[in-house]
Amino acid sequence: MAIRFPLMSARLQVRPFRTEDHAAIHAVYGDPEVMRYVAYGNAASATESATMVNDYIQHQRSHGYSFWAVIERSTGDLIGDAGFEAHEGGAEFGYTLARRRWGHGLATEVGHVCLAAAFGRLHLPGLTAVVDPRNPASARVLDKLGFRFHGECVEYDRPHHRYLITADDWRRRTASAQHLSGFSGHFGEHPRAN
Repeated sequence: MAIRFPLMSARLQVRPFRTEDHAAIHAVYGDPEVMRYVAYGNAASATESATMVNDYIQHQRSHGYSFWAVIERSTGDLIGDAGFEAHEGGAEFGYTLARRRWGHGLATEVGHVCLAAAFGRLHLPGLTAVVDPRNPASARVLDKLGFRFHGECVEYDRPHHRYLITADDWRRRTASAQHLSGFSGHFGEHPRAN
């Protein structure tokens, strides 16, 4: 089933990328500190950032999901990406946020939104994620989301740690969290989305 956008959380809005997002996302992808542990570890040129956005738009059309634009609700600023890329064995979760937004719990917040979509409307059976072992902050985010360490691998020509979460793991974790908090609502899609 198709996802209705935007996806919403308390502080964030998530929607598919648009061609007019090229410049805004380049402020993130062009930052060497942000990109140090992403993909091959290099800051992107403006052309490379535009190509990534165009690839995300096409991936969304082909698969019904992709890496999506993350918008800060209080400012309307595009502050990064989060979402999934299709792989031979399923889909891989990832995110990239602007450096000025680090340390505020936004990666975990947007991760919850994305995983709710993955295991809700998209009915994905599971997700993988890879983290450079020199990036413990991202490993902590995955742990908070319920991913489990699943071994070592080589991605983007360097060692990574692979993580895994299944739909069943997510449902058990979500049901337990809702039971403990008394929460009866729905975390994910915005009810008035287009």
